[in-house]
Amino acid sequence: SNPQEALNRELVVAPPGFSLSYIGFNVEQAPFDDPKFRRALALSMNKKLIADQVLANLVVPATGILPPDFPGYDPIVQGPSYDAERAVGLLAESAYANNVPRIVITVPGTGGSVGLDLEVILETWRTTLGINVEIQQVEWATFLQDLNDKRLQAFAGLGWQADYPDPQDFLDILFHSESGINHGAYSNPAVDSVLEEARTEPDVLRRIELYHEAEQLIVDDAAWVPMWFTGDRYALVKPHVKGYVMTPMIVPKLKRIVIEG
Repeated sequence: SNPQEALNRELVVAPPGFSLSYIGFNVEQAPFDDPKFRRALALSMNKKLIADQVLANLVVPATGILPPDFPGYDPIVQGPSYDAERAVGLLAESAYANNVPRIVITVPGTGGSVGLDLEVILETWRTTLGINVEIQQVEWATFLQDLNDKRLQAFAGLGWQADYPDPQDFLDILFHSESGINHGAYSNPAVDSVLEEARTEPDVLRRIELYHEAEQLIVDDAAWVPMWFTGDRYALVKPHVKGYVMTPMIVPKLKRIVIEG
């Protein structure tokens, strides 16, 4: 029989990991201080097509911030989905319609090529919106230092992975105006107040509703562009290996694995 088919029977598909990759914007720096400009960039990206054609469906396009199956996740929260016409219209309405300043996206790493997905996105921005974006690679230590000092105009090549399964771990930590790791200096008083209310809300369902509200405000604002929910999507597991479970959190649980035979 076809050896590929034999392998197919050993293929295990994982749930998307509780991690998210994204393009971050510093909203205190032009042109990212204009929400219309940010939304235009977000709307011009056909993430489904990129996942399909460029990334061999190894990632799941992110519409919101919270990953699927994560506590508090609700598919009702939808960020800007692909709409090139709307993107062009928003750019025309933005403060930078006729004078887009120089844009540099900083990524960690030296000398290697940047991700193919990022290259495709930059090409999309160029062809759809006429916006040229440069990429600057810097080594990790410098990248983290500049990120923490909010010196970067835009940044990519990093993700956020859940430390614990609660929406606070994504939404509050990354987007509250006073959070130390809100690297894009995003500040929205409405978001802050909802996040602060959620911190002490004892009713679980009401608390989750508050997080939906905050998440929707954040993606509407295009605070940054969520890209992919990542994680090991596929693994080959021999039939005699029992108890191998793919988990969406960071550490694989190996203690339950039994090898028979």
